[in-house]
Amino acid sequence: MSGAALGLEIVFVFFLALFLLHRYGDFKKQHRLVIIATLLAWYLCFLIVFILPLDVSTTIYNRCKLAVNSSPAESNGSYVTLAPSKQKCFKPWSYIPDGIMPIFWRVVYWTSQFLTWILLPFMQSYARSGGFSITGKIKTALIENAIYYGTYLLIFGAFLIYVAVNPNFNLQWNQLQTIGIAAANTWGLFLLVLLLGYGLVEIPRSHWNGAKRGYLLMKTYFKAAKLMTEKADAEENLEDIMEEVRKVSESIKYNHPLRKCVDTILKKCPTEYQERMGRNMDDYEDFDERQNSYPSEKSLAKLHKQVIYSVQRHRRTQVQWQILLEQAFYLEDVAKNESSATRQFVHTFHSQEPENKIIQYFYTPTVEWYWECLLRPWFYRVLAVVLATFSVIVVWSECTFFSTRPVLSLFAVFIQLAEKTYNYIYIEMACFLTIFFLSICVYSTVFRIRVFNYYYLASHHQTDAYSLLFSGMLFCRLTPPLCLNFLGLTHMDATISHKNTQPTAYTSIMGSMRVLSFIADGFYIYYPMLVVILCIATYFSLGTRCLNLLGFQQFMGDSEMTSDLIDEGKELIRREKRKRQRQEEGENRRREWKERYGNRDDSTRSRAVHTDQKESSFSETSANRPLSKYTRSNGRTERDRIELLQDAEPLDFNADSVNDDPLELDSGR
Repeated sequence: MSGAALGLEIVFVFFLALFLLHRYGDFKKQHRLVIIATLLAWYLCFLIVFILPLDVSTTIYNRCKLAVNSSPAESNGSYVTLAPSKQKCFKPWSYIPDGIMPIFWRVVYWTSQFLTWILLPFMQSYARSGGFSITGKIKTALIENAIYYGTYLLIFGAFLIYVAVNPNFNLQWNQLQTIGIAAANTWGLFLLVLLLGYGLVEIPRSHWNGAKRGYLLMKTYFKAAKLMTEKADAEENLEDIMEEVRKVSESIKYNHPLRKCVDTILKKCPTEYQERMGRNMDDYEDFDERQNSYPSEKSLAKLHKQVIYSVQRHRRTQVQWQILLEQAFYLEDVAKNESSATRQFVHTFHSQEPENKIIQYFYTPTVEWYWECLLRPWFYRVLAVVLATFSVIVVWSECTFFSTRPVLSLFAVFIQLAEKTYNYIYIEMACFLTIFFLSICVYSTVFRIRVFNYYYLASHHQTDAYSLLFSGMLFCRLTPPLCLNFLGLTHMDATISHKNTQPTAYTSIMGSMRVLSFIADGFYIYYPMLVVILCIATYFSLGTRCLNLLGFQQFMGDSEMTSDLIDEGKELIRREKRKRQRQEEGENRRREWKERYGNRDDSTRSRAVHTDQKESSFSETSANRPLSKYTRSNGRTERDRIELLQDAEPLDFNADSVNDDPLELDSGR
């Protein structure tokens, strides 16, 4: 099993990152380089989280070997004896051979840092650029990132000059590398604590509120009112942009040098707008530079950028509106079925997507009723209590992990108890659950936050390229300090435990933080205590209240604005529900009409076809004969045609219309 666990986790994490990216990104419409860069960033960050427990168990086994193989004199010197010298060390099932983990961590870490500080910012500007060529997009991206890159180069250059001038510093390349890593981790830790303080409270609370049916339904109504406003704004913005595109398309004719740029813009527009503009365009009219003033290529690039943004936003709001409607209808169905005496779940509307037959066989209406109306609320409550317990343990450990005598961090206590018995399965499971919970609290906050319309991760393939790349940047900057924080909570970091033991392979590539003592002994230890204040602020919804005061409507139960938006959203859902019911009733009537009169329509249609064949054959034979001999036959043919039309589609008539029939008058004569 040597190295097999590492290989299995590498493959599993790749498919996990691919699945999440498929849920939020759009593989068909977005650029391949954007998909590959985001997938690589997510994959490396998730890989660090899943592989780190294996590094911990391997490090504990290596410490045991050193303690057993060393003499008693040596065990009191360079290494701390963790077990009696005669105790046998058992190799863990997931043991990774020496030399693999340092190379692995070095490749993963520096690749992620290259992505987050150099490549992804450049690709963000490239993806948002409205240029019409690769060269133009690269030029725009370099100009936008000149200030970004120049700031870092200025800081780094000033630091190098200070080190070169000051005789007290004699730094080598390894120490400069450690300083760079410490600076990146400090920035990441600053953001990590902010996101962690929000997630530690909000995740348990969201699951607890998930057990409240009335709460979820009211919040859905609130979201519907806000989303309808955003949807109307997106439609209005798209109409304005399309009007500008129409004017540009009409002014720049087919033989203008910038017509290719206009055609590129038109391809990004929705299909209905393309058809509308195509009908109103006259390509046979030449352009005249002396009569009209034409837009420049720079203004067309700006318009191209606006078209991409407005179309993406319009499509996203449309999809989110349909998803929110389905969610609201389902929650209303749950509220109605709670008082059902038959204990069978009844849906108001049938699912538009075809359901799996296996799921239909096991997930029957009775099972669905017991799960949705009886078991699911209790399951969410129990899960919320478990998550709240984990949050309390994390907050306590963040405030006390610097204490080594006695050991107050609960995670460190758990790991040290398992280390005495060398229970590697327990060690890996404890490490995995700890770092997985920390990752969920941080990463879920990244998926939830929204910076106006510039950064927003929307599911169902509705996330734009800029937001995907920005999320990759955040993950790459948050994961290394998250792992260092985890190693500090478990006292596997020598900087925290103050023991001269063998470090983990992950800690070894970070270098010794003693180069910057004010960071190692100050910021890394005392700044995480700020998570207590952030948790208290999140518990009392101070951030939500501040946003509400600033005019950004947030869901608050004691606010009049929230009540008004809930009533508005309820009316919108009711209106959409009536509309959906009318559509289904119309489809049912048409289906019943086809089932009842389908055979008659088919027979009528076959009679009409047969009559047309007889008429065509008769006309062919009559073409070779004198026309005057077959005047009455032509009248009979006309009579048959009228009768066929009356048989195919009955007409309403009265007595007056009968007397005016020209065929009756003709027959009388």
